[in-house]
Amino acid sequence: MSTAVAGKGLEGIVAANSGICWIDGDAGVLSYRGIDIHELAEKSTFEEATYLLWNGILPNQLKLREFSAQLALARVLDQRIVEMLRSFPTSASPMEVLRTAVSALSFYDADEKDNTHDANVRKAYNLTAQIAMIVAVYDRIRKGLEIIPPDRSLSHAGNFLWMLTGEKPTETATRTLDIALILHADHELNASTFAARVIAATLSDIHSAVTGAIGALKGPLHGGANEAVMRLLYTIDKAGADPVDYVRNMLADAGQPKWFEMSRAIELYINSEKKLNANVDFYSASTYATLGIDIDLYTPIFAISRISGWAAHVIEQLDDNRLIRPRAEYIGPEYPSPYIPMDERG
Repeated sequence: MSTAVAGKGLEGIVAANSGICWIDGDAGVLSYRGIDIHELAEKSTFEEATYLLWNGILPNQLKLREFSAQLALARVLDQRIVEMLRSFPTSASPMEVLRTAVSALSFYDADEKDNTHDANVRKAYNLTAQIAMIVAVYDRIRKGLEIIPPDRSLSHAGNFLWMLTGEKPTETATRTLDIALILHADHELNASTFAARVIAATLSDIHSAVTGAIGALKGPLHGGANEAVMRLLYTIDKAGADPVDYVRNMLADAGQPKWFEMSRAIELYINSEKKLNANVDFYSASTYATLGIDIDLYTPIFAISRISGWAAHVIEQLDDNRLIRPRAEYIGPEYPSPYIPMDERG
């Protein structure tokens, strides 16, 4: 009955062929369509990186203008979605709201039942624009503030900050968020992207796939890392403690001081030998805090970025689809086990 055994959590298993994103953790490489993330972050915009993810090539100036204009035109929320957001309790977490609202978006998308390539691209425009709007609109609603209409003259990052704060963002703030969105746009078959591809592979719709991806991103082992980092930094700051000493004592209180010593030794070694630092999730936390963004919006902002990658993977999956149906290694009682009659059971 034995089959090929995968690592726990499918670690090390290749589950799909993809031309979207390549990661080499040992070498510190993250690339979109073969282009290094450092170059993209330095030279491109989120719109340009999204075009690249969806189309496989960088846009020329005309194509980028058309793409940006199309994304701006998609910044429309059906009033029934807005009313639904108003009906939610203000105590609801933004990720719960986003998950529910994205599912409802399909009701009002003309292409909802069309799974062709062109229809999925059109829906990708809508989802990319609307997810950012949902996050900003709900944050205004829960704070009792007036909803800010979108500004089609602004970039995707700039418009989100505008709808969130009601103030025209500075170039520095816009560019800072824009870079963060580029860096988070895709990360190969992470948990949420894999969830999206599995759902799409059943020939379900892109809204269902993205809703499932948001559900996966909501988990603290995936999208909540930067929230946890900022909460820890606030706690350390409130305590007036040295950050290293605080973490050392925290781990010592947990009875596991050796883990801190091991982690610190590894961090210093890798930094010395490979010049690698903590990943982008760690530093995005302090970046968002500097922009004045509430902690519970950090993971939704992750979704605002990652929808570009999710959409790319769903489109790629459906363009050459096969149902994703792995096997499980059975570790239960030996087969065949006897059926015990009711009057003989202990």
